[in-house]
Amino acid sequence: MTVIQLNTSSAPNPAVDLPDVLRIAKDEAQAEGLAYAGIVAPDDAWKLFINGQAHLVDVRAAEERKFVGHVPNTLHVAWQTGPALIKNPRFVRELENKLPKDAVILLLCRSGKRSAAAAANATTAGFKNVFNVREGFEGDLDDRQQRGTNGGWRQRGLPWVQD
Repeated sequence: MTVIQLNTSSAPNPAVDLPDVLRIAKDEAQAEGLAYAGIVAPDDAWKLFINGQAHLVDVRAAEERKFVGHVPNTLHVAWQTGPALIKNPRFVRELENKLPKDAVILLLCRSGKRSAAAAANATTAGFKNVFNVREGFEGDLDDRQQRGTNGGWRQRGLPWVQD
């Protein structure tokens, strides 16, 4: 397994202006009327994360992370839990226990849909800079109704591990 060294010399600082890619995402989100800070591409999310400019939070169920794979050194707060994927009633509280409300947060799920819902929920709860990672971990369905070939973190060759 490859060990990834992160730039931890400085944690994301809300007092500092957002990086350009996030400012642009915020402007686009506002123009589109999104209920959260914005959407970032997987490549940009990885750069922000490894440069210590944002926290990457995987909102998939624990089973998905274990059996499908996950980005190393990320936080985990499930948006939905259990085999029926029922909304986690403790989602906001668990996120609050891990990160301050002014942190720059990038949410990642399978395809970007659950993380968008989680981002909207976190924003409603008072988080200021919650962004959705476009395409998620596995991307969109292809014409054979399978994931993994049509965008997403893994398909783009970004770092991930599997238990």
